[in-house]
Amino acid sequence: MQESLSNIIKVASHWSVQVFAVISCALFVAFLQKRIIARVRKRLEAKQHLWASSVIRALKGPISLFIWILGGAFACQIIEDKTGAFIFSAIPMLRDVAIIGTIGWFFLRFIEIAKRNLLSTYAQKGRKVDVTTADAITKILKTSVIVTSGLIAVQTLGFSISGVWALGGVGGIAVGFAAKDLLANFFGGLMIYWDRPFSVGDWIRSADREIEGTVEHIGWRLSCIRTFDKRPLYIPNSIFASIAVENPSRMTHRRIYETIGMRYDDAPKVEVVLSEIRQMLTEHPEIDESQTLMVNLNTCGTSSLDFFIYTFTHTTVWTRFHEIKEEILLKIHGIIVSHGAQVAFPTSTIHLSESNQHAMEAEASLLHRSSMPPKVIQEQKPPKLQ
Repeated sequence: MQESLSNIIKVASHWSVQVFAVISCALFVAFLQKRIIARVRKRLEAKQHLWASSVIRALKGPISLFIWILGGAFACQIIEDKTGAFIFSAIPMLRDVAIIGTIGWFFLRFIEIAKRNLLSTYAQKGRKVDVTTADAITKILKTSVIVTSGLIAVQTLGFSISGVWALGGVGGIAVGFAAKDLLANFFGGLMIYWDRPFSVGDWIRSADREIEGTVEHIGWRLSCIRTFDKRPLYIPNSIFASIAVENPSRMTHRRIYETIGMRYDDAPKVEVVLSEIRQMLTEHPEIDESQTLMVNLNTCGTSSLDFFIYTFTHTTVWTRFHEIKEEILLKIHGIIVSHGAQVAFPTSTIHLSESNQHAMEAEASLLHRSSMPPKVIQEQKPPKLQ
């Protein structure tokens, strides 16, 4: 009995059995934490705890990796103690670096998930969110996490951070000369985030370059503009520092500016027509009376009396604006017709002197006779003398 018990103890003390036990424990803990996190996440999302649910969702991947790192490092430590293999002496340092990377991964996931949760929550509540600012803050925080994690990992590996900074300063000068376009685009993107001449979703255009479309993405190097024929246009951010950009999405009103002509024969009716058009625009619910509203005779043209309308609509929606404009133009035409007048079209009147008129009548008569059938012309000839 004592011999069998001692044999069992010897087998249990074998390093392979211990490694198997550690891996089994890590597997069980990883499975258990997934079940716990799933339940906690479900409850938090039901109660709409924004930040707590973001932390739980961000933990899903990193905490599993953290458990396996600790389990693997413990198993490797057992193997090193039993075998004395030199290769396992680097395990503690690699374990620390892996843990630092896991923590950095957690923060990156948390930043991204928190941003998405904030945007979705604000959208559900109907609150306006600046997506461009949210993207900029997210990118800055992610960059800070990556740089900090990298520096701590370098320090853990035994390198001096001051030496790294010195090397980075010398190498930064060389990189700056070699990648000046890349840096120009980076600072161009930074200025876009800072000055905010446009945001994601804005319609922009530039007269200096053939740029027009909707902003889809603003990156640190490139910005994506979706043109109206649905083609993506990728523009380096440094371009925006040297061109004028118009942002029609931020307009407050849309303008109606049209010129219409009436016949000179309807000159006595022009004043009353303009007065009625002016009243119609003033009473129209889609026209902003606080803005400039003008209906005036402008030009005595070659074949018409031209007047213009100048006014602004409340809406800035392109499709709705054209519906309003169509309605107003049809009403203007109806007002003109209701007074017995007509919209003018280009005409020309030729005045001839009396001599030129006789000559043209004679020429017309000859043309008429030449176009008659020969038989008819022959019957009109005088009879021959006997």
